[in-house]
Amino acid sequence: MMVKWSRFNIASIVFGFAFLYLPIVLLVIFSFNESKLVTVWAGFSTKWYVQLLHNQALLDAAWVTVRVGLISATVATVLGTLAALAMTRYTRFRGRMLFSGMIYAPLVMPEVITGLSMLLLFVAIGFDRGFWTLTLAHITFTMCFVAVVVQSRLLSFDRSIEEAAMDLGATPVATFLQVTLPVIAPAVFSGWVLAFTLSLDDLVISNFTSGPGATTLPMKIYSQVRLGVTPEINAVCTILIGIVAMGVLIASVVSRRREVQRVKDEQAAFAL
Repeated sequence: MMVKWSRFNIASIVFGFAFLYLPIVLLVIFSFNESKLVTVWAGFSTKWYVQLLHNQALLDAAWVTVRVGLISATVATVLGTLAALAMTRYTRFRGRMLFSGMIYAPLVMPEVITGLSMLLLFVAIGFDRGFWTLTLAHITFTMCFVAVVVQSRLLSFDRSIEEAAMDLGATPVATFLQVTLPVIAPAVFSGWVLAFTLSLDDLVISNFTSGPGATTLPMKIYSQVRLGVTPEINAVCTILIGIVAMGVLIASVVSRRREVQRVKDEQAAFAL
């Protein structure tokens, strides 16, 4: 059945995409502007990207952001995958509703409340704010996203494969590592990319849980933007956009190839 597109529908889609992506396109374009004035085009230049290499404050903030993102995304992926396994494999256990609520709470809770609650916790236990408090906070709010992504894949997982492996003598741990994990690997990788992107982009929770020597790049950008947008900020934001876009593209390609390979394997198994 063919869908007829009216002029109103086309105009609405064009206006919606323009509203979302035109500011990003302008930001990328003006990051190559020769002029210091971000609203006046004076010619093409890459000097602002070169000056970033000499801006030690931005480089330090970027290094903190990358370290926090890598650690928090990795730990959140492990914990989120285990949580997804618990919710799909064990449908009945005492406290399951409470456990599910604790997993999904950061999805619907405002980041201000999450950041404030984490701050109060660290103050109550006497944990000085810094790199590790920031990392723990990022693990807390990104783990739920990984759990949702992995759980959606586990719900459609054919458990007869696991049962066949255990019938052949494999232990539960070996079955998970050699059978289950390779099948759900695209979802796990997608969850890691999502967690890393969320950590890379977070500002609100980081403001509450960071401390001396733990200033992230979004926090640094926000503090400088309050004094005025500079071409260096446009250059930094363009690099961040490129990193996030590359991560999403790689995740999509890997997931697509895994899905194609899975279909081929199933067809080969049915042919035998």
